[in-house]
Amino acid sequence: MNARLLDADWRSACGDMPAGERPLWLDDDEDGSTEEPVVPEGVGLHARGVVVRAGTSTLLEGVDLQLACGEVGVILGPNGAGKSTLLAVLAGLRAPDQGGVSLNGQRVTRGRVGPLARCRAVLPQETAVAFDFRVQEVVELGRYPHIHAPSRQEKDIVQAAMVATGVATMADRPVGSLSGGERARVQLARVMAQIWEPSADGAPRWLLLDEPTAALDLRHQHDTLRTVRRWAREQGVGVVAVLHDLNLALRYADRAWVLDGGALQASGVPARVLTPHLVQRVWQVQADTVRAADGVNQLLIAAGVPPDTGKELP
Repeated sequence: MNARLLDADWRSACGDMPAGERPLWLDDDEDGSTEEPVVPEGVGLHARGVVVRAGTSTLLEGVDLQLACGEVGVILGPNGAGKSTLLAVLAGLRAPDQGGVSLNGQRVTRGRVGPLARCRAVLPQETAVAFDFRVQEVVELGRYPHIHAPSRQEKDIVQAAMVATGVATMADRPVGSLSGGERARVQLARVMAQIWEPSADGAPRWLLLDEPTAALDLRHQHDTLRTVRRWAREQGVGVVAVLHDLNLALRYADRAWVLDGGALQASGVPARVLTPHLVQRVWQVQADTVRAADGVNQLLIAAGVPPDTGKELP
């Protein structure tokens, strides 16, 4: 299986390949606190004091984050807030200037991305295939980190991942013939296939997604997040996703982290974090909380109020 991807982060995750804890559900937290729960260091994903600089600019300033395996966490914030930078640091694709990240009790560094690729999969914002492979061939690329110790179920894994993301009927189609949304679902199938089976050492698996719903229509946005949340619940996979849609975060996430200007503004249970006051302060739009028919809090977004004038936008 010879292939080349244009995305440098994916190549870095695969290029140097060598020859059970119960999740902490937060729905029962009734004290109203939005503080981070204490996750044992050897269990989950931890970021401590992460600082990232680019020249004279600070992209991230002292960010802390923790998530238990089996939970879905979302990173939120306006454009340029540092969301993708934080995800790259969590994935080991970018080294922080200060602070650090640990995953399953091991420090995450760029030198460990090969071994990490067997229990941690990353979906960047943009991943382009250099050649016009068929859909099934692209999904098969997800199994590359296991090339030296393949599963007995390799073909079944690829098929199951395509079924889970709704692209199985496209298996023989060239990727170039697909719509943007269809290609996004193929790439999701690829990263799910990468960590489809539990690790041989029992280490929890992690799925890191950068704007996985950006190219999807309304139905497939919900299908995608419903699929990864079900995977988290049933398989104990930890999921971290960068999202822009606050209502999707409210519906599918266990925890949310809100960034603005590279600094963490709030974190905790989404329904308690995403208040109208916070939304107006961070995104500069007006919001009202409503309760959907199924009991999930959602936000009605209206035109913003510029902080310098206090006047309604036209």
